[in-house]
Amino acid sequence: MFFRRSSAKPPTKPRIWYWGHFQLSLILLGTALLITVFITALLFTFVALDIPAIDSLTAYQPKQTSLIKDRYGRIVDRVYTENRRVIPIAAMPELLPKAFVAAEDARFLEHAGVDGWSVIRAAINNMKAGGKSQGGSTITQQVARSLLLTREKTYLRKVKEAILAYRIDRIFTKEDILYIYLNQIYLGEQSHGVEAAAYTYFGKQAKDLDLAEIALIAGLPQAPSRYSPFRNYAAAKKRQGYVLNRMAAEGFISSAAARKAFEQPLLWAPRRDNIEEARYFLQYVRNDIRRRYGRDMLYEGGLTIETTLDLNLQKQAAAAIEKGVAAWALRSGQGKRITPQGALVAMESRTGKVRALTGGINFQKSQFDRATQARRQPGSAFKPLVYAQAFSSGLTPASIFIDEPINLPGQYAGQAWRPKNFLNKNYGPTTLSTALIKSRNIVTIKVLREIGVQNVIVLARKMGIKSDLLANLSLALGASELSLLELTAAYTTFANQGLYSKPLFINRITGPYGRLLENNIPRQVKALDERAAYQVTRLLQSVISEGTGTKAWGLPGESAGKTGTADRNIDAWFIGYTPSMVTGVWMGFDLQRPLGDNETGGRACAPIWLDFMKKAMAGMQAQRFTIPTGITLLPVDRQTGLYDPTLRDKRRWLPFREEDIDRDMLLTAPDRLAHRNSP
Repeated sequence: MFFRRSSAKPPTKPRIWYWGHFQLSLILLGTALLITVFITALLFTFVALDIPAIDSLTAYQPKQTSLIKDRYGRIVDRVYTENRRVIPIAAMPELLPKAFVAAEDARFLEHAGVDGWSVIRAAINNMKAGGKSQGGSTITQQVARSLLLTREKTYLRKVKEAILAYRIDRIFTKEDILYIYLNQIYLGEQSHGVEAAAYTYFGKQAKDLDLAEIALIAGLPQAPSRYSPFRNYAAAKKRQGYVLNRMAAEGFISSAAARKAFEQPLLWAPRRDNIEEARYFLQYVRNDIRRRYGRDMLYEGGLTIETTLDLNLQKQAAAAIEKGVAAWALRSGQGKRITPQGALVAMESRTGKVRALTGGINFQKSQFDRATQARRQPGSAFKPLVYAQAFSSGLTPASIFIDEPINLPGQYAGQAWRPKNFLNKNYGPTTLSTALIKSRNIVTIKVLREIGVQNVIVLARKMGIKSDLLANLSLALGASELSLLELTAAYTTFANQGLYSKPLFINRITGPYGRLLENNIPRQVKALDERAAYQVTRLLQSVISEGTGTKAWGLPGESAGKTGTADRNIDAWFIGYTPSMVTGVWMGFDLQRPLGDNETGGRACAPIWLDFMKKAMAGMQAQRFTIPTGITLLPVDRQTGLYDPTLRDKRRWLPFREEDIDRDMLLTAPDRLAHRNSP
């Protein structure tokens, strides 16, 4: 029997199986999402435990550059470990923050530290570029990375960066964040922050930047080296154009302004920090600050150090020393085979402010400062101190001592000493005026023996000399080793009517944000009776007009000075002054070899002094030394020291204290020749 297949359709089954699968998928997806959220939350919690606190941002005090300025406010040196000067937003041009926002983070004012749209856009661009080309970091993230995180490039760091940026945005205002960012960001060429970058690239403060300059600096954060105009001008200009277009797109500037700024020529700043001619001066200042404030304060404290340096005079000082050494080479016939060193110190007599200091002929080859660090024998340049004490003790410029051979057992290094004059000649009865003007050794030694070695040492201390002084008669001839700075400063006592002016290198020091740390007032100390000071000055004027320093003659007005030459012509000195300025010059070899025959202070150093002083005094009125009350000028016979108003060619006008006139002027010639210092 055959079975016929029914044509009826089987009954439809319910869709329970499909609905069950959908529900299961939802459950699995939800579970996976919950697990992902849970793991992400655990991850963020774990990462957050390792994230640094942001408290340090509250008291933002980064390392800052210390500025050293000359007396006119010009920056001559920048000392730093990180080249940065922190300035408030208010001290920036209005367009400067806007330029950085436009170029780096257009939604800065809208997002909460992390910009999701920027991250997505950067990811898409990275995929198109086949690798990492954009980071998508906001300004807040850059602040977090710069101050609180390392520079490692990992996803974990990016997570930390995002968390920190969110926290920073919750605690700080947008202006606070921008303030930190603009002062912290690295902008190439060792410049951190916009103030340092403005000086590095354009030689000006950030407040003085124009739109074209702003746009160039704002284009640097992405790649400071690649976009540096000093390294790749074309890339820098292209990046500048991008920033200007972004500023126009954000409505910060017009398209016309952007186009005009892009076409504007850019004037770069010359590399002028640490000016070569002033390096010895700057080294002295840096060492002084480091000694008194510490290295960290100098290199990281953001000090502004206003010095007494006159940069124009400093350049003239360096040029005068170079010219003088070249003249020596020509005279000696040595050429460049061997070269002596030279040093110069110039300071204001009334204030002690050091306006120029040169410690050698080439700082790069030798940083040893022969003006402040070297101790050398000044020779006869020390003699004015002996005569100053002599006049204070009652002797006069007309007092007579016998210039004759002498033998001084045990007076010099324990050995018998037979000192001689420069040309091995003796001149018989000699006035003290002639002895100083002509630099006679024998008479000076006799004067020192008369007035007492210790009295001269006490006077030298009052006049600022701190170096060890030989307590014997060799002190008269400058056998003690002194620095050029201290002996030059001692001469301010003569120029300043008995008042010693302590050398001053720094006028004022301020810390960050203008906090005053030092305000130095010139210090003067009474060291010598003003009449004795003038008596010395009057005789030192004659040193230049008729004595050993005639090569220093030629300044308008009055000037005075003294030559000095150490034994065997190893050291040559000349220290001279006008009423307003004292300048000391030294020349010699570091290894203390002779400069050569006749290379005395008068020949080697006096011309350098004159060359410098002519430029230092240019444009100034002729100056005259003030004759103090109680001093009378009288015509005196150069040879006998007797008052004689009838003489003309043989007389010399000498200064006398009024109380000394009767005693000296009433003596007869035989009486004067029978002076107690005669043999």
